[in-house]
Amino acid sequence: MLNALWSGMILSGILWAAAHGRLDQVTQGALASAKEAVSLCITMLGVMSLWTGILEIGRGAGLIERLSRTMRPVLRFLFPHLSPDSEAARQISINFIANILGLGWAATPAGLKAMEELQKDNPDKNTATNEMCSFLILNISSLQLIPINIIAYRSQYGSVNPSKILIPGLIATLGSTIVAVIYIKWKDRKR
Repeated sequence: MLNALWSGMILSGILWAAAHGRLDQVTQGALASAKEAVSLCITMLGVMSLWTGILEIGRGAGLIERLSRTMRPVLRFLFPHLSPDSEAARQISINFIANILGLGWAATPAGLKAMEELQKDNPDKNTATNEMCSFLILNISSLQLIPINIIAYRSQYGSVNPSKILIPGLIATLGSTIVAVIYIKWKDRKR
């Protein structure tokens, strides 16, 4: 459906430009956008490589394991039916740590592994468990102390102070995470 929607919008834009004699502007815009997209991808690749490397160094140094152990009380509160020593809890911790650092691309593999581990303990393979739903909601709310992606985008597009987004980003993601936790606990009580 989404492919049809985007294709329709692109086609209608090209037809409108052709009808009004502006195909040259469409071509110039497409080329300029392609150049900008490549430049943005290179910038994001560099940022991603740096922070993913730092995360791997932290994992190799045992920092991630220590942070995971520190998060056990939080995980017990958020996932009361999940063993804090399970592989799922460890992967959830890694996912949360990466998200807090603003490393969504590094959080994704841990999130997928966490869901796989949670699915192993799922008695009904066709229905998500409370832990799976809770994890998904918290992952979407994504508390971030350092929104690396947004800072990189702002820097790429010439912001005078790209890191000025830190406080508003923290407030927004803290608010969404608080709402997510309240919702999860409210739904757990109803069950």
